[in-house]
Amino acid sequence: MSDRLARNSVDGGQIIYLLDTGKLASIKFPTFWCDSTSQGKFMLSIAFSQSKYYIDNLSENIKRGHRQKLKNGLWPQMAPLGYLNDKQMKNISVDKVKSVLIKKTFKAYATGNFTLAQLRKVINDLGLKGRRDRELSISNFQYLLKNPFYYGLIRYSGEFYEGKHEPIITKKLFDEVQEVMARKSKPQVQDLKPYIYRGFFRCGECDCFITTETQKGHNYLRCTKRKNPCSQKYAREDAITSSIQTELQKVSLPDDWADWMTGELEKEKMETAQSSELFAQKIKVEIVSVDEKLDKLMTAYLENALSLAEYQTAKNKLVNQKQSLKDKLTAFEQKVNNRFELATRFILQSKEAKILAKGGNLQSLRDCFKKVGSNFLIQNRVLSFTPRGAWRILAASTFGALCAPAEARNAEAISSQNWDLDKMRKGQESNLQELSLARFPSEYLTIRYTLPFNFRTFKI
Repeated sequence: MSDRLARNSVDGGQIIYLLDTGKLASIKFPTFWCDSTSQGKFMLSIAFSQSKYYIDNLSENIKRGHRQKLKNGLWPQMAPLGYLNDKQMKNISVDKVKSVLIKKTFKAYATGNFTLAQLRKVINDLGLKGRRDRELSISNFQYLLKNPFYYGLIRYSGEFYEGKHEPIITKKLFDEVQEVMARKSKPQVQDLKPYIYRGFFRCGECDCFITTETQKGHNYLRCTKRKNPCSQKYAREDAITSSIQTELQKVSLPDDWADWMTGELEKEKMETAQSSELFAQKIKVEIVSVDEKLDKLMTAYLENALSLAEYQTAKNKLVNQKQSLKDKLTAFEQKVNNRFELATRFILQSKEAKILAKGGNLQSLRDCFKKVGSNFLIQNRVLSFTPRGAWRILAASTFGALCAPAEARNAEAISSQNWDLDKMRKGQESNLQELSLARFPSEYLTIRYTLPFNFRTFKI
């Protein structure tokens, strides 16, 4: 009976403490009894220890049996709703009546036309009952719809096992239910009109967001004025679009300039590839040499020319050296590949900006403008922004005018000038690339932007 009196060490300690303080005079069981003497409390503590051992051992055996059942794909507890426990086969089988209603529950909710409360009313009216013939609550339906047991998986203590029971639904239906439940769990917001600049600009006066509304067939941008009183007036959406096109025109490289710069990068890439191949080959030869040293080291150890400590010390040194060479080779190959990709990508984006500035796709225009700058403001119906990196210099340059056909310069005229490319090949590795480009022989433009390759100077 002691195992019923104290099912854990805390309960046992409290009972012995009651005997110590005299609140309990004695304890009598059918088989033995104890009083508040030292001998009686000692015997009681032994009985409690035996009870604790019995309970712990029983728990371990039960858990071990559960783990074995799960590995065999068997459900170790009472069958979920829609299944029945088969005591003879020691397995579970499908409840022919409730399984039909379970399947209808999943199909109905997968349509997305029912809330959990509506689903509960419909299915309960059809006669689905839980244990002891009780109606299911909303939480019961939520647990049921999230239980992977119904499509063949067993989820036990956060771990999944492949079950051998007959599934009631398919995994596809289960996934559809989870998608509907995830969508319904999100807060419902009112559908907003798809204005292209919604949430894109802020007011230059009060820093509130700029919203868009339609009046007399035209879209207007205005300040929400949620923080402080603001004096800003409405701005036409098409006028702001025109301003964006103008700003993109400023950061657009002329086609001939972009093509020539891309060609020069390709030439340098070919030249660099040859020297890079020599450098990479040198590292590979060093790695092969380290492998040969490791083989010789192993041979020396097997022939008892080296002790175990000497072998391990030498081997660790060579293994670390080989790993360093492999890391060096990997980093070099990545750097060689990225050096020119970033520069080429920037040139192509600046060339693309001109195309988008002339096109009519407002979403592409907005996305391109977002790449060019940040901190987009509208104040007094005038657009302002902060260009990013290299775009900052291009925005302040005169390249926008060069994009016009009348002022375009052909590639032959550019390549025939005296271009100083020595610094491009002799400069040290740096994150700062400097390009000096000239519109006229007496005019220079310096472009600075963060790219992982040498100082480059193009000079007329």
